[in-house]
Amino acid sequence: MGRDADDTPGTFSAAEKEAMRARAEEIRAEKAQGRGAKKRESDRTKLEELIAGLPEGDRRDAQRVHEIVSLVAPQLDPRTWYGMPAWALDGEVLCFFTPSSKFDERYSSFGFNAAARLDEGSMWPTAFAVAEVDDAAAERIAQLVTRALGD
Repeated sequence: MGRDADDTPGTFSAAEKEAMRARAEEIRAEKAQGRGAKKRESDRTKLEELIAGLPEGDRRDAQRVHEIVSLVAPQLDPRTWYGMPAWALDGEVLCFFTPSSKFDERYSSFGFNAAARLDEGSMWPTAFAVAEVDDAAAERIAQLVTRALGD
C-alpha cells in the first residue's frame, strides 16, 4: 500500500488509517442492521454510492466489475469492505476491488480472500493488477469469480 511522503516507516499511511476507519464504520452499521433482505439492500446501496463517488476511471472499472460479479455470481451479496467494493458469500467477503485512487497506486486490483477456491498446487495468486477493465480483463474476472466459488 502506498505511503504518504511524510509518513514514518512502520506506521500506517493516511489512506490505510481511512480504510480502517471505514471498516470500523461498516462493522457498526452491520451490527445495527442485523441480517436479511433489508441489510442486503442497504449494503447494495452503499456499494453503489461508493462506486458513484470514485474518480472517473476507477468509477468506470468498479462499475464494470460490479456488473460482472453480479452476472456470474448472483448469489454473492454486494457490499463495502474497508471502504472498497466487495462481494460476500454467506456474510464472508469472497472478492473485492481496490480502486487505484484508494491508496494512490498506478493500477487498481481485484483480489480474493481465503474462502475463494483458487487453489492451484502449493502456491497461487489471490490478487490481480487491473490497469483497465477491458473485454479481456472482464472475461478473466468472470472466470476467476466462477472458479473462486468452486463452480
